[in-house]
Amino acid sequence: MNKTMMKLVIGTEGMFFICLILSFVYMAFTAGFEPHGLQALDIKKTGIFTIVLIASSFTFWMGDRNYKKGNIKNLKIWLMITVLLGAIFLVGQAKEYWRLINDHVTIGNSVFGTSFYTLTGFHGFHVFVGLIILSILLSLIFLGDFNKHPSNVISTVGIYWHFVDAVWIVVFTVVYVLPHFTNI
Repeated sequence: MNKTMMKLVIGTEGMFFICLILSFVYMAFTAGFEPHGLQALDIKKTGIFTIVLIASSFTFWMGDRNYKKGNIKNLKIWLMITVLLGAIFLVGQAKEYWRLINDHVTIGNSVFGTSFYTLTGFHGFHVFVGLIILSILLSLIFLGDFNKHPSNVISTVGIYWHFVDAVWIVVFTVVYVLPHFTNI
């Protein structure tokens, strides 16, 4: 039942992100983005933070795999690394925001700024929620709640975490990569 509910949540969130991404693309092609906004993006640093977030999916998978083998110690280690990697990603996003704001790319002064901060901000919010969920899960694991009975809670949380990572791959591609190959 847990997995079915999570899949329904992911389905609705997926539609939400599809709408945000399509809005970003629509605004890029109809209203046109100011070159300054696109040029201000740091694709290299954000690419590094993208790799960090993708790595967090791998570490979560390793934790889930160890749980299924009954290795709670390694589960704890892999989930702590997952939380750390997710937090590093959010710090990277915050640094990008700070740099862009100092470069006068804000949510209120351009179509690009509005579209960019809306799309990446909602994604960042989802990462933050995921980190809260992972932290609660990790606390319960440390309290011994997952020592005795097999549970699908960890793999259910994994569905959400992998979704958040997959969404970022699309967002990074649309916002950072594709503008370098098109005339937006």
